[in-house]
Amino acid sequence: MDGKVINFINTLPIFPFFLSLRRQASSATPAFLSQSAMRHLLVSFLMSVLLLTACAERRTPATSIEGFALGTVYSVTVADRAPDSLRQRVEAIFAEADTTLSVFNENSLLSRLNRNETDRVNDDIARNIALARSVSELSGGRYDITILPLVEAYGFLNDPQHEGIDIDSVLQYVGYRKIDVRDGRLVKQYPQTRIDLNSIAKGYIVDRVAAMLESEGSERYLVNIGGEIFCRGTNPSGKPWSIAIDTPYEGNYIPGEHTMTVLHVSGVGVATSGNYRNFHTGEDGTRYTHIIDPITGRNTASNLLSATVIAESCARADALGTMFIALGLDDALALLQEHPDIAALLIYAQPDGSMKIHTSEAMQHYL
Repeated sequence: MDGKVINFINTLPIFPFFLSLRRQASSATPAFLSQSAMRHLLVSFLMSVLLLTACAERRTPATSIEGFALGTVYSVTVADRAPDSLRQRVEAIFAEADTTLSVFNENSLLSRLNRNETDRVNDDIARNIALARSVSELSGGRYDITILPLVEAYGFLNDPQHEGIDIDSVLQYVGYRKIDVRDGRLVKQYPQTRIDLNSIAKGYIVDRVAAMLESEGSERYLVNIGGEIFCRGTNPSGKPWSIAIDTPYEGNYIPGEHTMTVLHVSGVGVATSGNYRNFHTGEDGTRYTHIIDPITGRNTASNLLSATVIAESCARADALGTMFIALGLDDALALLQEHPDIAALLIYAQPDGSMKIHTSEAMQHYL
C-alpha cells in the first residue's frame, strides 16, 4: 500500500453508518426542522472537520459570523478586511443557491428541471454538471449526480422507502451520460432522469462565498459550511489554518473530542465524506446505506469510513470525497495510485475494530 499509514485503535465498535444526507433548507425556517433534521444539522457540522483557531495574542482583529442555512450550520472568519454587511452578503449567496441548486426546494430551478418544466439552465447549474461529469469519468461512472431516482426509491429523501423496489425499472434512467448541457439547455435522454447536486453543491457554495470575500479584498479568511471548507492566508493569530479530522465512529458528535489528525492548509478547498453515520432502516429491519452504486443500483457497504480531499476548489473536493466513498477502499486506493496528484486521506476499519489512515502522496504536504 502506497502512502503513509498510521494505525489507530478505536475503543468503540465500528458500525456501518453511512453518508449523511445534505438537506437544504431556507435559513429563515430553522424552527420547522424535524428532530431528524436537527440531528443532521449536528452531524453535518461535525462530520470530520473542526476549525482550530489559536486563542492567544491575536495579531489582528477578526470578524466572524455563524448561523444556520441550507440545512446545516456555517461559519465565516475574516482575519483582515471583512466586507460591510458580511452576514447579509453571505446569506444572499445562500438564498440564491436555495432557489437554484436545491433538490429540497420544490420551486428551485433544479426541481423544475427535474420535473421537465424547463430545460434552461443557469451558469451555476451548468458549472456543477460539468464538474460532476469530470468526476464521473474519473470514477468510471461510480460517482453520478443522476442517482436521484434511486435515492428516492430507497427512502433517503422526504418519502419512505418504496415497497418492492424494482431496481431495473429505475436504473434505466440513471447514468451521467444520459444528460448534457447544450447551448444553455439541459438535454436528457429520458425525461424520467433527475439530478441531485447534494454531493457537490455545498462545496460550490463555499467557493462562491470565498470568491465574494476575495472580490472585496479579503486575503485571510476561512469559510465553513457544514464541514466543507475553503480558506486562504493565515488565521487571526498569524498561523496557518488548521483543520482536525474527526475519528469516524458512531456517536462521535462532539467537535474535537476524538480526532485522527490535523491538516494545515491555505488557498485550497477541504471536504470530507463519510459512510458511517447515516442509514435508513426498512420496515423489515434491514439497514440501507445512503451510498448507492449507480451502475448496479444496489446499496454498497465498505470498510472505508471517511475520505477527506484537498483540491483547488471546495466543489471539486466535495465531489471527490463522495466519489471515494462510492468506490470503496480497494478501488479508491487503486485510483490514488493512478492519480498521485490527488490529495486524499482515507480512514478505514480493520476486521478487529481498529482504524488505519492512508494518505496519498499529495496529501502528505498538508500534514
